[in-house]
Amino acid sequence: MSIQQIDVAYTAVATAENGRDGRVATDDGKLDVVVNPPKEMGGSGAGTNPEQLFAAGYSACFQGALGVVARAAKADIKGSTVTAQVGIGKAEAGGFGLEVELITSIPNVDRATAEELVAKAHEVCPYSNATRGNIKVTLTVA
Repeated sequence: MSIQQIDVAYTAVATAENGRDGRVATDDGKLDVVVNPPKEMGGSGAGTNPEQLFAAGYSACFQGALGVVARAAKADIKGSTVTAQVGIGKAEAGGFGLEVELITSIPNVDRATAEELVAKAHEVCPYSNATRGNIKVTLTVA
């Protein structure tokens, strides 16, 4: 497998303490949260969890990619939303794995246009590019 070379414009830095049952913070202090496993996985559920953080990042990034492709297509995506549902569970090969469903609503365009924009956003979104071929990602147009 080859590593893709990119021209890095920004690097985010976050440090975790005590893994999935601790704290994670960015070096600039803009994010500082308690993380705990969800109740469904035997945890307290008192804090957020890595899957919620991944869902937040992926949905925001995908929404940004949608904006890029919509501008190029001169499509109106005002009022659109992207919801990321991130599932975690035991993987067939051992360990744990993730799967994602991205649910996109674009009220100001017809369904065919929405599906085309979502497909194009999936090609340019950095999260989609990072996960492609690694985890199941389902695209749903609501």
